[in-house]
Amino acid sequence: MTQLRIGIIGIGLRSNIVKYWHQPEGNSVVVGAADISVKALEQFKQEINKEGFVTTDYRELLTREDIDAVAILSPDYLHEEHAIAALRAGKHVYCEKPLAITPEGCDRILEEWKLSGKHLMIGFNMRYMSMYQTMKEIIDSGVIGDIKAVWVRHFVGRGGYYYYHDWHGASKNTTSLLLQKASHDFDVIHWLTGQYAKKVSAFGSLDYFGGNKPNDLHCPDCELKDTCPDVSLTTLTQCAFREEIDVEDNNMVIMELEGGIKASYMQCHFTPEYSRNYTFIGTKGRIENDDINDKVYVKTRKSGTWHEMSDIVYEMKKRPGTHDGADPRICSDFVNLVLYNKEPLTTPFAGRMSVAVGCAATESIRSGGKVIKIDQGAHRPIEEVQHAKVNV
Repeated sequence: MTQLRIGIIGIGLRSNIVKYWHQPEGNSVVVGAADISVKALEQFKQEINKEGFVTTDYRELLTREDIDAVAILSPDYLHEEHAIAALRAGKHVYCEKPLAITPEGCDRILEEWKLSGKHLMIGFNMRYMSMYQTMKEIIDSGVIGDIKAVWVRHFVGRGGYYYYHDWHGASKNTTSLLLQKASHDFDVIHWLTGQYAKKVSAFGSLDYFGGNKPNDLHCPDCELKDTCPDVSLTTLTQCAFREEIDVEDNNMVIMELEGGIKASYMQCHFTPEYSRNYTFIGTKGRIENDDINDKVYVKTRKSGTWHEMSDIVYEMKKRPGTHDGADPRICSDFVNLVLYNKEPLTTPFAGRMSVAVGCAATESIRSGGKVIKIDQGAHRPIEEVQHAKVNV
């Protein structure tokens, strides 16, 4: 195989990455798409491949012999169904995060993956952002010593537009935004520390969104659209204050990771700005990011070496492509995984563990903040198990 032929399941908002796979003169091409929206499929043919196969039934896509791999960009609650069906059909699979909306759903996907002999890759594009790759290399260099504490603050500016004007606002579709949104953050914490969370305790509530508006109310039809504090007149228009909304918009999670590392994560969806602030504190120093100004700061403690004489500031270089250049890089890695067996920066088990933490934190929130242990299931690679035993 010299060119990977890809089919897409779900041509929604995340389909902005499809263009990076459709390179007819390169090593990948998008040959088809499935979506329940005829309008979305028409847009796919106009913007990606006018000759491409389209269908409103994803099963038809999976029967095609001219498709080697499938990218699953559908809503979270459909990932399990779509991923398992694609693997059973003999397709390689790229699945957007979260892998599923329960750990059990993730485990079922991992079982099918192991039986299939095909590749499975998770869409953790933050691992491909320059900022977090920079932080990873600095931490791995040992300059801040052994990590003991992690603090993460996530200001989700325009959280209503992103998550409360459509299906994300109902827990039956997402479990909670500690999966859809925080799965990135839990994964980055796991990745940068090299350790998985063992137990969590969390508090959260629905403090701003939701309410008593009709579930079928849409912003363009609302008499309050000129005065509403969270009106949306673009793609997502369901009322953010409708009755069915039951997903917390204000969450605080504390975790204990392998090796005794303590971590905290705070997420709020009604802040005026958008920012992710990570701080990692080690025995020799501290590293912190500033994604507003594209900088990473390294500060070191007195150590009897040159490190005590100066702090370091790293400035991120601009990269082409969406998500700070991460999207074209992660798409390229999926192609290289299938064509050349080159391992990507992500792993299926990491996808499972971010969901496990999000679900455990959600359980803790909805049971009054009790401590919940994280079940790792039976799919952790043996080399990771050995690494964890050494570090605990």
